[in-house]
Amino acid sequence: MLEKITQTTDYIQKRVSWQPEAGIILGTGLGELANEIDIEIAIPYIEIPNFPVSTVHGHQGRLIFGTLSGRKIVAMQGRFHYYEGYSMQEVTFPIRVMKMLGIKLLIVSNASGGLNADFAVGDLMLISDHINLMPNPLIGRNDDRLGPRFPDMSKSYDADILDLARIVAEKNGIKVHTGVYAAVTGPTFETPSEYFYIHTIGADAVGMSTVPEVIVARHSKLKVFAVSVISDLGVKGKIVEVSHEEVIDAAAAAQPKMTKMIKELLKEDII
Repeated sequence: MLEKITQTTDYIQKRVSWQPEAGIILGTGLGELANEIDIEIAIPYIEIPNFPVSTVHGHQGRLIFGTLSGRKIVAMQGRFHYYEGYSMQEVTFPIRVMKMLGIKLLIVSNASGGLNADFAVGDLMLISDHINLMPNPLIGRNDDRLGPRFPDMSKSYDADILDLARIVAEKNGIKVHTGVYAAVTGPTFETPSEYFYIHTIGADAVGMSTVPEVIVARHSKLKVFAVSVISDLGVKGKIVEVSHEEVIDAAAAAQPKMTKMIKELLKEDII
């Protein structure tokens, strides 16, 4: 794997003359944050050696290099999912590349189903912990040059950054919750009984991404901050039939809040 990571990194470094400080993954319906970036170059995934190509509607599929809130960043406008048929190593490959490019912090966003009765569609949830119900991306032979065989996950989401995010949200009048995110494979949305089960084991929201990326980020010793847009509800009495288009619409409606918070957070001493 290291050979592929190096090959991909070398290709990108020939097109980008500087080192990014932070990486951002823009999830379902949240790709418009890219409009706030002072873009130097945007490279379509299809042009990048060894990169998968996003097949999901709402994921544009390009790697953006530029400046946001005075920070040099690299942003994935569209991510890869296990349910698309990619291996977990392919899903998380971009994290390895961003680490080799020099990032110190990974910011992850997603759209998720809210399981907490206090949540409403359009709310933001800062992720404080996760429950992994997907195959672990570290299964298989470990390369010690990339990270340890048994990485600790007790502090997956940086507590100091979480505290700053709450302060930033309050200053800007943005309502946020803090909670636990559960990751499932998809691509089906959950049944009422699955929603109940996942909430019972301790999750406040459920989605089909993020956790594999976070596991690899922590394996790589990167700081992590992650936030979910609550795009639908899996709460008893509030469960309705949902489509991917509705999830995209709900996430898009919350984009101004997400964009504001990430922009203001990047101005803080978090890297």
